[in-house]
Amino acid sequence: MAMLNDKMETEIVRIAVQKSGRLQEGSIQLLKESSLRFSNGKDQLKTKAVNFPVELLFLRDDDIPQYVEDGVADAGIVGENVFIEKQKNNKLVNRLNFGICRLSLAVPRSVEYTNIQWFNGKNIATSYPFIVRQFLEQNNIQAGIHEISGSVEIAPGIGLADAICDIVSTGSTLLSNGLKEVEVVLRSEAVLIAGPDLSAAKQSILDKLLFRIEAVQKAKNNKYILLNCPNEAIEPITRIIPGMKSPTILPLAKKGWSSLHSVVDENDFWEKIDQMKALGAEGILVIPIEKMIL
Repeated sequence: MAMLNDKMETEIVRIAVQKSGRLQEGSIQLLKESSLRFSNGKDQLKTKAVNFPVELLFLRDDDIPQYVEDGVADAGIVGENVFIEKQKNNKLVNRLNFGICRLSLAVPRSVEYTNIQWFNGKNIATSYPFIVRQFLEQNNIQAGIHEISGSVEIAPGIGLADAICDIVSTGSTLLSNGLKEVEVVLRSEAVLIAGPDLSAAKQSILDKLLFRIEAVQKAKNNKYILLNCPNEAIEPITRIIPGMKSPTILPLAKKGWSSLHSVVDENDFWEKIDQMKALGAEGILVIPIEKMIL
């Protein structure tokens, strides 16, 4: 039994992250917010966390699903678009709520686009042939697909294709290349993927990391709120911000008044602030939450 425990303690989970690109910064930030300490100097190919049994591998985004399938990496952080396109033997463990984008069809701005039937008989340049082919089949569109990597936006301008399908975040790249977005094929974000056959020890480590990640994610979506209110307003304000279970209520030195502490979803924040002010709430403080464990 002692030998088994020693083996579990020495297990390391290797997580592949993007070496460079749009997901690299968000991946590193999320892991550091999850209290992993590691160096990530320029041109590093791998690094170990000093306080958690994780080693990071810095790889090309498109290669990560293959490395995870082969068992070189136990898990990886990639765009959902890459996870779907590569069709490797990986499982999606968690959505990470950063790297939000969409995979869209775009045509030259001069085109009078009416509906998706426009693509019948056209040629589409893309780095995502599997996803595009599925989308076209679902919409009964017969179109040619030219698979290219990098600089997809230039394809219509040089006569290679009539349209493109590529990642869109702000749309500025399309605009600068004389294109316009016309159909959203897939909405994507960064996801944590893992191999299907992790050992019990490695799965335990990954679960602990996931617990930390989820605590960070919950914290980002919520704010800690403190306010003063007349006692007769406590009940209606509690209905507006019930908190995780119920608010904390503390009496103030001022007779007939209390301090109310709770948690509010950031998406509902301003609407609820207005409601509470109308009920007499004063001295409202809103504080970021670093970690949130339910």
